[in-house]
Amino acid sequence: MKFSEFKYERPNYEENKIQINNLIEKINNASTYKEQREYIDELNKIRNDIETMSTICSIRTSINTQDVFYEKETEYWDEYSPLYEDINSYFYKAIINSKFKKEIENDFGTQFVKIAEFSIKSFSKDIIKELQDENKLCSEYTKLLASAKINFEGKERNLSGLGKFMLSKDREMRTRASKAYYGFFKDNEEKFDAIFEKLINIRHTIAIKLGFNNFVELGYIRMMRTDYNAKMVQNFREQVLKYIVPVASDLYKRQAERLGLEKLTYVDENFEFLSGNATPKGNPEYIMENGKKMYSELSRETKEFFDFMLENELMDLVTKKGKAAGGYCTYIPNYKSPFIFSNFNQTSDDIDVLTHEAGHAFQLYMSTWINMPDINFPTYESCEIHSMSMEFITWPWMELFFKEDTQKYKFTHLSSAIKFIPYGIVVDEFQHRIYENPNMSKEDRKNIWRELENKYLPHKDYEDCDFLERGGWWFKQGHIFKNPFYYIDYTLAQICSLQFWKKMQENKVEGWDDYLNICKVGGTKSFLEIVEIGNLKSPFKDGCVESVIDIIKSWLEEVDDKSL
Repeated sequence: MKFSEFKYERPNYEENKIQINNLIEKINNASTYKEQREYIDELNKIRNDIETMSTICSIRTSINTQDVFYEKETEYWDEYSPLYEDINSYFYKAIINSKFKKEIENDFGTQFVKIAEFSIKSFSKDIIKELQDENKLCSEYTKLLASAKINFEGKERNLSGLGKFMLSKDREMRTRASKAYYGFFKDNEEKFDAIFEKLINIRHTIAIKLGFNNFVELGYIRMMRTDYNAKMVQNFREQVLKYIVPVASDLYKRQAERLGLEKLTYVDENFEFLSGNATPKGNPEYIMENGKKMYSELSRETKEFFDFMLENELMDLVTKKGKAAGGYCTYIPNYKSPFIFSNFNQTSDDIDVLTHEAGHAFQLYMSTWINMPDINFPTYESCEIHSMSMEFITWPWMELFFKEDTQKYKFTHLSSAIKFIPYGIVVDEFQHRIYENPNMSKEDRKNIWRELENKYLPHKDYEDCDFLERGGWWFKQGHIFKNPFYYIDYTLAQICSLQFWKKMQENKVEGWDDYLNICKVGGTKSFLEIVEIGNLKSPFKDGCVESVIDIIKSWLEEVDDKSL
């Protein structure tokens, strides 16, 4: 069935509440596990119904933020999601207190039981109002980003629409486009600051009400980090500072040299070559045609997966008026369908997002055997292994998209992975500092951002852009607003994906088998368990970063980037 045919109907909260509470009572009173399991399955059908409607609404809202019907439905979900979470908390308590907990673990995995435990720790009836307000503020941030109407080069454009101009060969064009882009954030600085200020206060209030000292510990629990903690993350940050920051800094110096610039500024940072960055050699239809060829040749499983996505119109990829910014993959449980959303903008990002989000979607497709909605996806850092690794696994097919720019693309892609990790560390440490000190001023927050940039991204030069020099870059990073503490996940996954890059260089068959195995387990395993299943080194262990950086550095050094 095509996505356009997926039926949306607002659930009746009161009816669902009665049905779910009745089933939870039956789960609690079941005399045998067979009986209890039947009630769990019956309850999951209702939970999947609710999740399906919520997800369809979210997708259709992001496709067109100006759709009045779905705008109203989003308001419903902002208000009622915490109420459904309240009902779910009783289900989780039934799981934790079940006399058949061992059998539940055997059927659904230890990770699911831990998720139930963490869900109980992160929720209380006392915080429903705050959760509703938090949802509304996140929606307000999304709408503020989508509201950008920037007149540039004779046309009204959104933020995504400026992307190709910010990568222009003409430096004057890059400068004008960058000023227009960040000008939107400067013009709306008070609005962004106000939204974030409210979010911090709400999240701190939630943490205090739940018995935590601040939001940091609660943030880790919300992210379902069942097998690592802030101290382990700090160890990883130290490895990045020691081994990756110097390599990234050298890459920026090489970039300035091949561009013939005395210094690299923010308008040049994403522009790699005087001849222009690698770009896809065709329109969206061309990209999708070659995407189909790529996935049909990669493996039997990926062919079946991508054909399914195409036949059922489970991708909305091209930027258009009123469309929300960014890209994502989500899952619609009743249809066992992943969905990919993006904003193609005629840059190499179009290919990155296709392979990245397809990595998420492929994992979901391989995990459709899982009927417990809490574990369709694994936790975020594990999810990102699938997506980021798929970007590298598909390297042999990049010539289909980039033709003569293929080597240029690969050099940029691999070097960008290295450059990205210190940035991801900045986002993570920034959030730790912010939520450890929730009462700091908006100026203090921006100063901390700039301080961390100087530490991990010493190449940063904002030239004459006062807004960025004052520490405003993070306004555009939606995770900081909408998904607190969701960012170190990308850096942990990036190190794992670079290990997959290394594997695919050395033994493609074994590398693909390891990748397939981590996709099949879905969310039934924790991050470190998935790392082990994939035969990867844990990013938290000393020596992990060092073990992969040398071969990458050698590969990059062998490329004559000035001739590209």
